[in-house]
Amino acid sequence: MNHPQSEGLSRRRVLGGAAGLAAGAAAVAVGLPVSGVASADSTRTAPDLARWRKQAAHVTITRDDWGIPHVVGRTDADAVFGMIYAQAEDDFNRIENNYLVSLGRLAEADGESAIWQDLRQRLFIDPGVLKKDYAKSPGWLRELMQAWADGLNYYLATHPDVRPRVIKRFEPWMALSFSEGSIGGDIERVPLTQLEAFYGDRELPMTDEERELLFREPKGSNGMAIAPSHTRDGHALLLINPHTSFFFRSEQHVTSGEGLNVYGAATWGQFFIYQGFNANAGWMHTSSGVDNVDEFAETIETGANGSRSYRYGNELRPVTTKKITLSYRTADGGQAQRTFTTFATHHGPIVREADGKWIAFALMNKPLEALQQSFLRTKARDYANFIKTADFKANSSNNTLFADSKGGIAFLMPQFMPLRDDRFDYRRPVDGSDPATNWRGLHSLASLPQAVNPKNGWAFNSNNWPWTAAGPDSPKAGDYARYFDQAGENPRGPQAIRVLSARNDFTPETLIEAAFDPYLTAFARLVPGLVSAWDDLPEGDQQKEELAGPIGLLRDWDHRWAADSTATSLAVFWGEALWAVSAQPARDAGLSVWDYMADRATDAQRLTTLGEAAERLTQDFGSWQVPWSEINRFQRNDGAIVQKFDDAKPSSPVPFTSAQWGSLASFGARRYPGTKRYYGTSGNSFVAVVEFGPKVRAWAVTAGGASGHPDSPHFNDQAERYASGDLRPVYFYPDDLKGHIERSYKPGK
Repeated sequence: MNHPQSEGLSRRRVLGGAAGLAAGAAAVAVGLPVSGVASADSTRTAPDLARWRKQAAHVTITRDDWGIPHVVGRTDADAVFGMIYAQAEDDFNRIENNYLVSLGRLAEADGESAIWQDLRQRLFIDPGVLKKDYAKSPGWLRELMQAWADGLNYYLATHPDVRPRVIKRFEPWMALSFSEGSIGGDIERVPLTQLEAFYGDRELPMTDEERELLFREPKGSNGMAIAPSHTRDGHALLLINPHTSFFFRSEQHVTSGEGLNVYGAATWGQFFIYQGFNANAGWMHTSSGVDNVDEFAETIETGANGSRSYRYGNELRPVTTKKITLSYRTADGGQAQRTFTTFATHHGPIVREADGKWIAFALMNKPLEALQQSFLRTKARDYANFIKTADFKANSSNNTLFADSKGGIAFLMPQFMPLRDDRFDYRRPVDGSDPATNWRGLHSLASLPQAVNPKNGWAFNSNNWPWTAAGPDSPKAGDYARYFDQAGENPRGPQAIRVLSARNDFTPETLIEAAFDPYLTAFARLVPGLVSAWDDLPEGDQQKEELAGPIGLLRDWDHRWAADSTATSLAVFWGEALWAVSAQPARDAGLSVWDYMADRATDAQRLTTLGEAAERLTQDFGSWQVPWSEINRFQRNDGAIVQKFDDAKPSSPVPFTSAQWGSLASFGARRYPGTKRYYGTSGNSFVAVVEFGPKVRAWAVTAGGASGHPDSPHFNDQAERYASGDLRPVYFYPDDLKGHIERSYKPGK
């Protein structure tokens, strides 16, 4: 491998490091000495405290009877101050962890094992550039970033018992490092094993999880928008149903005297509602299958003096070389450092090597634009307002479902969409030496696939392709480049069309019912092939006799999940076993795993995996006929980001399954070390249904509860509602909140 290894530095104690996101896709972090973090005492200097107390006096936080904060500020900046303060009260640990990740400083807390994740982040970040972005940002945005930092620092100053792991003082420019609220950013498509192999000068195989990321099957979230023509009362409806890891976002209501009045879910540490609504409009984001993150295979040549160049057309261009120094926590609690020599071309940083080529990685890197778009859309009053904010073109990974009080609905794709030559397959590394593969600016918003006020009366996305987003009024695949979709269809797509086409008189209640409809389209497609395979076995065959009972159960099943359903348990265990033998062949064939299982799995595979499923159920639960509720459980034991599960501790039954099988309501669960039951860690998290009438009405539920503290009454008080899909009324207006107030206070009091 033609590059130097990382350079070890002598170990010394330091208190922290600084980092941020660079402005250009080709930027590489500049290696800087790790700066000291201010001590806890320095967050409580007299001038700071006086300023924070003055701002806190303009903020009121009201906790309702579910513990959800309703923050009121005199100005937007005051509201941001109170919003982030309330988040810190509920779960400072998750806030700090998100910024350790986004700033490339996780190893300072978790040790050297996290250094490759930090390096990946720092390939695209530069604190100096972030500070310049902060300095040149609009005045209103600088005020919000300052208020954000002040709110966090005031929380730490007034809670000396809270001990940050690393970040003891937040600076306003740090907000730019985490400016887009989706789960799993584009950068996570850089495989860490291959980054370590390249910069650590060693051979490491890619993991199955990393291969899946490269294969790109988005897994989470549903959004549905229904026009007044298809609702009973003539009001637009919106389903907000993100499938994230649990406890990923904070449910909040934030208002100000400057027109901010927004309710929904904010990703911990961010000062904007990412999934939510205001009095006039609402938005829901779903992970998109667009291909707008690309790899370029660079041809590297080494000069006589050791300098490196890469070929681009008829040119030889110099490889950009920079050093990045990272700190990590040592076993004795001290800090050590490693310095890496990193490389980049105009396409982006080099992240791995493949087939003798260096692979450069190109993605959206527009933190200033992204933060503006993320905040300003929360004030959008209608579609025209909303699409104006979209012109920042700083949303790269998410589709949007939109609805407003004027009756408008829309399905939109990510606005950051590089314009490329469709002759090339950008799902794989393209030849970086060929100028024809280069990005040629961005698509205009009008040129993107979309469905705005479709005649069919509804729009949806379930992380599937956009070509069915509005039924017959969907954009047509033949009109667009191949790179607008690499996800294809998934089982939730047909299920969404099924429930949306079932009626034209939707109410909030029937939309909730649709969101929890139990039909499992994957098994409706897969089970008949299994039954047919069993029917084709000759009489007297041993396998036919052994599987007669399980086949009979599935033959008579209606393909619907239910808490007391034994068929659901058997089907899920069988599906998982068949998936395990189908996943790699499906990738090799360029098919979705569902298509491979349905169309290419052999009868022998179908029947053998059913036997394995029945055996697993019997081994773990004493029978192959086990109610699904005995297996599939929600458990919240502690406030840890990664909690430990225990069959002996209390848990709640959850009737719905993983979205993997077509369930719109998703519960991503599996066994853990020491458990037989399945415990969920992702899927339905914040769920809301919103009606945009003369006054907005909404219902919502948050997995577990609003607080991350086990001693809080709101740590797990929504668990039963979550599991049963029993959404509670949202207190959006002051009159709604009356009679439901737990306490009201100023930050710091």
